[in-house]
Amino acid sequence: MLVFLKLGGSLITDKRIENSFRETVAVRVADEIASALRQNEDLQLLVGHGSGSFGHVVASRYRTIDGVRSADEWRGFARVATVAAQLNYLLANVLQARGVPVWRMQPSASAVSRDGVLSKLAHEPIRQALVHRLVPLVYGDVSLDEIRGGTIISTETIFFYLARYLPVDRIFLLGEVDGVYDEHGEIISQITPETLPQVEQALGGSSGTDVTGGMETKVRDMLALAHELPRLAIRIFNGTTPGLIEAALLGEEKPGTLICADADPTDPPRDSLS
Repeated sequence: MLVFLKLGGSLITDKRIENSFRETVAVRVADEIASALRQNEDLQLLVGHGSGSFGHVVASRYRTIDGVRSADEWRGFARVATVAAQLNYLLANVLQARGVPVWRMQPSASAVSRDGVLSKLAHEPIRQALVHRLVPLVYGDVSLDEIRGGTIISTETIFFYLARYLPVDRIFLLGEVDGVYDEHGEIISQITPETLPQVEQALGGSSGTDVTGGMETKVRDMLALAHELPRLAIRIFNGTTPGLIEAALLGEEKPGTLICADADPTDPPRDSLS
């Protein structure tokens, strides 16, 4: 079974404080991932992470997502890439130290977008990493853009693109909330394209600086992906709850909010890469 696992910027950084890495949280998350991999030899993982208070703060300052044209904006573009990679380096070191065989993959090295939509990304190295039982590690980054000059690509955008080329069964999006909340503060157990109109008023942004749109964008993007790949199950849940990541990876828990095409997918996992 192949799982795409996103560690949100709100989970591994304090999005209210620039360049603040939550190493203690990262260590606990890494231990849970390593434990799940040891217990289930059929589990394959692609891990992605948001840029949190590293990339988002700088990207907001330069409005990189809207386009890159002036010399100052191009310098900002390069700065966003640098700080996003710095967070990736910190997280990779923690994951490696706790026994997760991650291979850092820099999205901006090959990414090309067209008016904000990712259209090209090297995916064969990621496939080969999975074949050889490594864990590719991608992250929210910058991208050249054929219309805007440059832009931002979120981890969800990268997942959306890679899901067309890799046999992913589950996508887990982890932050510091228990799921998607309704207007009464209760967790919405499931969202489908049909039920979205009933809950869209409750969808809000992010508690910190987030140039990629916060919860509303995440839900809409993942609904579009579920519509394209109907047997895909996507869950948004709380990565700060000890043990929950490991239990979800092992299929022992179905936490948070499920996003799917029309019902809880029950088909068996697709063949793993080998």
